[in-house]
Amino acid sequence: RLGVATITGRPNKPTTQGKNERFHQTLFRWLDKQPLASTLDELQAQVDAFDHVYNHERPHQGLPGRITPAQAWQATPKAEPPRPEPPAPTIIMAGGASVPAPTWRDTPGEHTLKIRRDGTVTVHKIVYRLPKGNVGRHVFVSHDTTQISFYDTMTGELLIEHPIPSHGTKYVGNGAPMGRPKTSPNVTDVLTHQTSPMS
Repeated sequence: RLGVATITGRPNKPTTQGKNERFHQTLFRWLDKQPLASTLDELQAQVDAFDHVYNHERPHQGLPGRITPAQAWQATPKAEPPRPEPPAPTIIMAGGASVPAPTWRDTPGEHTLKIRRDGTVTVHKIVYRLPKGNVGRHVFVSHDTTQISFYDTMTGELLIEHPIPSHGTKYVGNGAPMGRPKTSPNVTDVLTHQTSPMS
């Protein structure tokens, strides 16, 4: 009702979760110094005690004046809660019945776009990453009610296609792993190494 949406960390990007994982490390070190809990209730009580110390008693070295997280929270103006998206537009039919207005997902469409320097194009506010090696090329984008396809305008080659993204999707990758591609050893070097006499 408040418009809060679930998000996930970026795949293959552990630094996204770094602060949370670092917090776990501090918690585990603290628990290691406590008597071993024999029940879940005892363990929960220890975790609750840790939360109180961590947020209300421990000066935080990353905060101005080494104040506690609770003090920082109380001194910070609170953000307005997010608002839900407006209701989907409807069409009033003869007889007074209303039906959802069609969206781009409900009707076929075509676009011609230029691939940006970062290898992406935007279609209906969704960023699509295309296969590498296509920067600067123009693509013909065609979508129906089930899938969206990207074609090279010069050759007609299908570059990539996806199912129509679900509502709320903002980014669709190209399926390639993030980061630099792993390099394989040179075949000549391997053969030379294998056939060289042992010293």
